[in-house]
Amino acid sequence: MGGVTLFGLAYMAPIIVLGIFGVIAEASAGASAGSYLLATVAMLFTAASYAKMSVHYPVAGSSYTYVRKALDSRLGFLVGWTILLDYLFLPLVIWLIGAAYLTGEFPSVPAWVWIVAFIVVTTALNIIGLKVADKANLVLMALQFLVIALFIGFAVAHMVSRHGGGSLLSVTPFSGTGGFPAIAAGAAIAAYSFLGFDAVSTLTEDTKNPQRNIPRAIMLVALIGGVVFVAVAYILTLVQPGGTFPNADSLAADTARTIGGALFAAFFVTGLIIGQFTSGLAAQASVSRLLYAMGRDSVLPKKFFGKLSPRFFTPVFNIVLCGLIGLGAVFLSVATSTSFINFGAFTAFTLVNLSVIGYFVRHRHEQRLNPLTYVAIPLIGAVVDVYLLTQLGSAALTLGVIWMSIGVVYLLVLTRGLRVPPPELSLAE
Repeated sequence: MGGVTLFGLAYMAPIIVLGIFGVIAEASAGASAGSYLLATVAMLFTAASYAKMSVHYPVAGSSYTYVRKALDSRLGFLVGWTILLDYLFLPLVIWLIGAAYLTGEFPSVPAWVWIVAFIVVTTALNIIGLKVADKANLVLMALQFLVIALFIGFAVAHMVSRHGGGSLLSVTPFSGTGGFPAIAAGAAIAAYSFLGFDAVSTLTEDTKNPQRNIPRAIMLVALIGGVVFVAVAYILTLVQPGGTFPNADSLAADTARTIGGALFAAFFVTGLIIGQFTSGLAAQASVSRLLYAMGRDSVLPKKFFGKLSPRFFTPVFNIVLCGLIGLGAVFLSVATSTSFINFGAFTAFTLVNLSVIGYFVRHRHEQRLNPLTYVAIPLIGAVVDVYLLTQLGSAALTLGVIWMSIGVVYLLVLTRGLRVPPPELSLAE
């Protein structure tokens, strides 16, 4: 189970709490710890539903598979369609966060230069098929936790030396100045940090005793992530209180300089950029392979999406397309771009919660199923997910509705007006 848990944590990339701290601090009016606490509660309810579904459907495919089997194949297709939106925007967000921190360190260089540099280099490396080895991922994971531990240590020392030990106890990081609406708005963005616990279920077919280990790993990854996120957000808010900052997108770098000096700030930014670069490389490769699988299976036009380079055996067209989409980062903020991803995530999370209820309705007569864990808990999870979905910005909601509308039209075309079953999506590629 340890290896699966480590995979989930590596996919989640806990250092992201530092990368988007300033964005959440502004959205929550200084209550970033409160936002992360609310997001943690919401994600634990949803993680419980993923855990339940992984027991009953021990196959790769995650939310798409669960909704397709427990509710309806057409709803499953639409969940897969929303997940595709997440895959397409994830590299963009990763490159944008990295560019924000490099711009903070080198203000004379425009942000678009860093964005284009990230895209060109990662696109070129993915075209030739470079992969980050598993051992390198372990090293990067250890580096992330080292940076987080040092951040907390320096922050605690900073607060104690300047304000005394009593300054470490405060409710302000949980309450802020904007009340619950601001906390909820921050939580809607903070949920981005949790993306990864659900990825554990994609390893079902490669895990020993998956019906025991996968559910435990899902819950453990969500819980560990939540504890780390709340703790880091709490201590950073003590050092950087308030909800308005001149450089919110790179606030953690300024905080690192305040608590640990220029050397620690340089170490932090270097670690963050290395992490962002490797994450961007993997994210672009993943969505490119996903698009290739969908093209190969004729879910998307095969002549474009289903082609491999005869020289490198990589889906060059898809890699370049992902890079072109990434150029949109030039016109977006970190808050807006993460909200785009969260629209797809909250939609999938909601339907996975409803899938547990659907499973209960279908199988309650032949199996002994507890209404508390199969109805009450997933219903709470679904309600919270829908509420957080409504707290996203108007741009994210507009894009999400447009994307879903395109998906509905495309589904009608593929199924000839719902007269034939929709094709299966290869989301486990």
